Amino acid sequence: MTETVRVTAERIRKLEVQGARNVAIAAIKALQTLAEQTKAKNKTAFLNELKEAQGILFASRETEPLMRNAVHWIITQAQDSSTEKVDVLTPMVSSNVSLFLQNLEASRERTAEIGAKRIRDGMLVFTHCHSSTVTRMIAKAKADGKNFSVICTETRPAFQGRITAREMVELDIQTMFIVDSAARSYMGDVDLVVVGADAITSEGNVVNKIGTSSIAVLAHEARKPFYVVSELLKFDPETLQGECEKIEQRSPSEVWKEAPQKLSVRNPAFDVTPHRYINGIICEEGIIPPQSITEVMRRAYPWIFKQI
Repeated sequence: MTETVRVTAERIRKLEVQGARNVAIAAIKALQTLAEQTKAKNKTAFLNELKEAQGILFASRETEPLMRNAVHWIITQAQDSSTEKVDVLTPMVSSNVSLFLQNLEASRERTAEIGAKRIRDGMLVFTHCHSSTVTRMIAKAKADGKNFSVICTETRPAFQGRITAREMVELDIQTMFIVDSAARSYMGDVDLVVVGADAITSEGNVVNKIGTSSIAVLAHEARKPFYVVSELLKFDPETLQGECEKIEQRSPSEVWKEAPQKLSVRNPAFDVTPHRYINGIICEEGIIPPQSITEVMRRAYPWIFKQI
C-alpha cells in the first residue's frame, strides 16, 4: 500500500483538502499513484490493493459521495477489464483518472453556463460557504457582462466563506461579507440564493455545509428562489436503499479550542435541506426538480447504480 493513499486520507480528514470536488480529485490521484507504484504480480492482488485504498479513503470523510463515486468508477473500470496483466491495468488506471477529471471539468463548465443564465443585471445574489462550481457560475455571469452584487457568509467554524469572499473580490464583483446569523437581516433584499452541495439523496434532499438548511428556510419565508448548483455525481446511490446520508461530526475544538470542562460542544459539519425548499438543482443536465434526481441519474450515469 503506497504511503500516498494514507497521507491523502489524512489530509482529507484534517480538512487540508477542502471541497467535495477537490477531495474527489485528491482521492483518485492517490489511486493513480498507487497503480504506478504497485508491486502486485496479478490482477487479483492489484484489485485488492485498490480496494484496500478505497476503504482507507472512504473512512477519511463520511459525507463525500462524489469521492466515493469517483473511486468506485476507477476501480470498476479495472475490475471489468478483460485483461489480467498488471502492466496493462496500471496505465489503464491513469488514463481513466484523466478521463474522469476531463468529464468532471466539462460537467462543471456546463453547470456554470446554465446557472449563469439565472443571474441578471442588478441582482443581489446570496451564497453560503464555498463551492468551486458556484464560483465558476458567478464568474461566467460576470464574464457575460452582467452587473450584479453578492452577499456571502463567513461559514463558521472553519470560515470557508472567506474563500468565496476573496474569489468574488478577485473577480471584481461588489461583495458584502456577513456573519452567518445575519442572513435573515439581508434576505429580504436578495434576488437569488445559490449554494453548492456535498451530497444529493435519492429523494432530492441536499446535504451541504452546516447552516444551509436555515438559509433555505429563510429564503422560503422571504419568497426568494433557492437553487443548488452541483454536478450530478454528488448523488448518493446508497440512499436508494433507505440509508440516510451520514452527517460528519467534527472536533469540538474547531468551535471552541479552550471550552470549559464539562461543557458539551457539538460540531456537525453538514445539514440536510429538504427538497421542498429547493426551487431546482442546476446541473450539467439543466435545471431539474430535486424530486427527479434519480430518474435523471439513471439516464445520465447508469453505471452508478451497479454499486448498490
